[in-house]
Amino acid sequence: RQPFLLSSCNYSILLYNNTHIPITSLTESKQKEAFHMANTAAKNITPAHVFYIDRTLYTGRPADLTGRPEKEKVTYDLLDKLGIAYQRLDHDPTATIEACHDIDAILETEICKNLFLRNAQKNSFYLLMIPGCKKFRTAVLSKQIGSARLSFAEPEFMEQYLNITPGSVSVLGLMNDKENRVRLLIDRDILEQEFLGCHPCINTSSLKFTTRDLMDKILPALGHPHTVVDLPYAE
Repeated sequence: RQPFLLSSCNYSILLYNNTHIPITSLTESKQKEAFHMANTAAKNITPAHVFYIDRTLYTGRPADLTGRPEKEKVTYDLLDKLGIAYQRLDHDPTATIEACHDIDAILETEICKNLFLRNAQKNSFYLLMIPGCKKFRTAVLSKQIGSARLSFAEPEFMEQYLNITPGSVSVLGLMNDKENRVRLLIDRDILEQEFLGCHPCINTSSLKFTTRDLMDKILPALGHPHTVVDLPYAE
C-alpha cells in the first residue's frame, strides 16, 4: 500500500501500512522516496479520504462513550451537571485550517482560536481566546496584561495544567486547573458572539453552546476569573 501524508499542514508524520512513522527517522533518500509516493497517491484520493466529518449535528453527549478518552467524558459530565445545552459534531482530528472551516460551516459558528501562552520565565501561563480572524501579536497583548513578552507554552505545561495535548486546547480544559495557575484572557469580540465553538478537551469532536453559558455558568462553576483584552484584526 502506498503511504500518504496524514496532515497537509506539516510533513512530520507519515502514514504507512497503517503505522505512524516520524519522517525524521528515515534517511534522506527514503524521505524523498516517501514524499514522491505520497504525492502520487494524493492525486488519486479526495479530501474526504484524508479528513472525515460525521455531518450529523448531535445534541448532547454521545450515546455510546466506548473508546472516548476519560477527559472527554468528564467534559460532558461537567456540561450536563451545569445544565448546559450544547450541540456536538464528531470528526477526525483537525489537522488543517480547511478542516476547521468545514466544521465552522456545519456548526454555523466559528471555533474560536485558543492559544496557550507563557512568559519568558515560564512561571506565568495564559489561555487566550480570540476569533480566528484576529492575529496574535505578543507585544500588543503583553502591554495590555502587564506581562513580559509572551510566547507559546511547551506541551508539557499544557498537559500539566489543562490535561490537554496540542491541537485540542479548549477553555473547557480549565476544569483541570484546580489551582488557577492559568490566567484566562478573552478577546472582547468573543463576548459579543451569541455562540461559542470549542473542543471537549480532544480535537475529534467540536461543541457549540452559548457564550452566555460560558460566562454565567461554566466559569463561575470553575471559580476561574478572566481578563478581557482587545486584539487587532489580521491585516
